[in-house]
Amino acid sequence: MASNRPAPEAPSLPSQRPSETFAYGGQRVDEGPWEEWNPTADSLRPVRGRHRVAKQRGGLARSSTVLGVGVIAAVGAGGMASANTGKPPVSISLPDLPSVGSLISDDDEVPQEAAPATLSTFGTTADDTAQGTADAGEALRTRIMAQAESQQTQVDTKALAAVEAAAAKAEADAAAQAEQEAEAKAAAAKKKAEEQAAKVAEAARLAELAKQYTLPTSSYTITSTFGQAGSMWSSGYHTGLDFAAPTGTLIKAVHSGTITEAGWAGSYGYRTILTLDDGTELWFCHQSSISVSVGQKVGTGDVIGRVGATGNVTGPHLHLEVHPGGAATGIDPMAWLRDKGLTP
Repeated sequence: MASNRPAPEAPSLPSQRPSETFAYGGQRVDEGPWEEWNPTADSLRPVRGRHRVAKQRGGLARSSTVLGVGVIAAVGAGGMASANTGKPPVSISLPDLPSVGSLISDDDEVPQEAAPATLSTFGTTADDTAQGTADAGEALRTRIMAQAESQQTQVDTKALAAVEAAAAKAEADAAAQAEQEAEAKAAAAKKKAEEQAAKVAEAARLAELAKQYTLPTSSYTITSTFGQAGSMWSSGYHTGLDFAAPTGTLIKAVHSGTITEAGWAGSYGYRTILTLDDGTELWFCHQSSISVSVGQKVGTGDVIGRVGATGNVTGPHLHLEVHPGGAATGIDPMAWLRDKGLTP
């Protein structure tokens, strides 16, 4: 039968003294040579399957117990050596080692696959621990920086949104103000155009009226206006419009109408009253002569008398008064004539 294969040596540290060996492959000087013996089922209960173990003189058998003791001693010696080096102690965990018997087989059978060993921190130094702590700190710093960057991005986004909203509001306000200004300009332009159109229309109306009305005389000078105050007038103010002209200057009908009075009128001297179709009375006073009679129809420009100096006067002139609707109190003849398109 084949002899047993030697078992693997127990791990050792450099600081361990090689004076004693607890694993296979070495002999103590006080021990004799080894011999093989083949146990039977009756003499030794196998741990796992059929195994061959070596019998040591003195009754000590090679077994997993001896190997375990050697490993513990080696680990203890390594720990002491580590303590002597001054390095900080580290935690040690060992994987489950298979028994010696499982490593020895009396035939070519393939041993059963051992369970995977647990990870060990054996050999881990303080530098490795510090490196792991530094990596964890760097990861935490990276997370904090990422979170801060995300928060800053949110703040920047909100600020940008606020700026855009303010810009949009300012643009809307500017557009509204521009629209209001445009509307105001358009309204002003429209009003100006309407005023211009009204002026044009009024000019056209006056031009048409001017064809129907005429001034009462020619070659004259305006000497007194309506409302002028003075003691020479019995009412205290002038009630008409005076056209100073030489005696005998022709007096014409301002508009077509009917003669309702022609004769002496006291302070007015010789007076002719022309009543228009709308009821307005025109008084022609201080005449030197009268050329029409009551009830006579006259047209615009017809001669009704001549300029004189009869009545309460200081010189030859035509005193013209306008009484709308035949009222006792007259209005300004200048304004009335201008409303008819005439400019005295």
